[in-house]
Amino acid sequence: QHQPHSKREKAMADKSSPMMTIPTDAELIQAQADLWRHCLSYLTPMALRCAIQLGIPTAIHRLGGAASLPDLVTALSLPPSKAPFLSRLLQLLSTTGVLASNEARIYSLVPLSYLLVDGILVDGDASQAALVLCLTSRYHMEAAMGLADWFKKDIAQPVPSPFEDVHGATLFEESMTVLDPESDKLFNEALAAHDHMGIGTILRECHGLFNGLQSLTDCCGGDGTTARAIVKAFPHIKCNVLDLPRVINKAPSDGLVNYIAGDMFHSIPPAQAVMLKLVLHFWGDEDCINILAQCKKAIPSREAGGKVIIIDIVVDSSLGQMFETQLLMDMAMMVYTRGRQRDENDWSSIFAKAGFSDYKIVKKLGVRGVIEVYP
Repeated sequence: QHQPHSKREKAMADKSSPMMTIPTDAELIQAQADLWRHCLSYLTPMALRCAIQLGIPTAIHRLGGAASLPDLVTALSLPPSKAPFLSRLLQLLSTTGVLASNEARIYSLVPLSYLLVDGILVDGDASQAALVLCLTSRYHMEAAMGLADWFKKDIAQPVPSPFEDVHGATLFEESMTVLDPESDKLFNEALAAHDHMGIGTILRECHGLFNGLQSLTDCCGGDGTTARAIVKAFPHIKCNVLDLPRVINKAPSDGLVNYIAGDMFHSIPPAQAVMLKLVLHFWGDEDCINILAQCKKAIPSREAGGKVIIIDIVVDSSLGQMFETQLLMDMAMMVYTRGRQRDENDWSSIFAKAGFSDYKIVKKLGVRGVIEVYP
């Protein structure tokens, strides 16, 4: 039987349960490092926010895709005295995969930082800088800091999100506009960038998804960026974009798609297919079932080509690091909205409850899945 051979082990053994394994010195050293990393990891998105606000990705792009520290100090119009501090920021950004660097301390863009360059499109997708600024805003940080208090409250259904509980406002609704118009504008820009990202990849990787379709309604389609991309790839498809009046009133009128002001909870314009791209994770199960029931009313039978196309996260523990990303996105839904992310069993359950007969996961693209649901 193991006998404590130090004051530390004896003290821990006295306070522990009989089955507790005493950590070794090496394990404690690693645990300390892990704890520091977890406690300080919030500085990674703060560094990313700083890089965007300073314009680092855009400056590197304009300097030809690679830049030295002196190049960046000059391009960013920073005081020379800040060069050593900028070097430390760049080192963290390089270590965490936001930038690349070599032994000569030349910093270059990687696919992630290309997504943050102002004014350029990557595969037709707008810059994702607004998404970073949104998720690192004080409103989002304060909502997360209120999580423990939120858990302790016995609140009647429907349970408001921590964001609503802390700020008294709901994301993407009029209450947020009243609270802070500038932040509300940023949050909606972030939502649009997030929602439309990746449609080019979907059109290439899931080409058969739209084959044979004559008409499609894009629910919560915003300014129609996704629908226009579909029509350009498949000119024969007649596309409707359904969204709330305050969104549709700002949409462009280019004749490519038909914009319809409405509410998907009440009615969805009829089409051969209805698409929900990154929509359902904002809603709880009962709301999703109601939305899907409206989708079912809007489409013909499966034999006539009727289907609902869902592009959303399918949580999968076999995805390694992407699984962690999915869980973080689920936490984001819990803190900021009344929605959640779902695994395949969760999706299957709400499809059945909404009256659908079958579904197929067409393809998994990173953290997202492309699903066809049949009446």
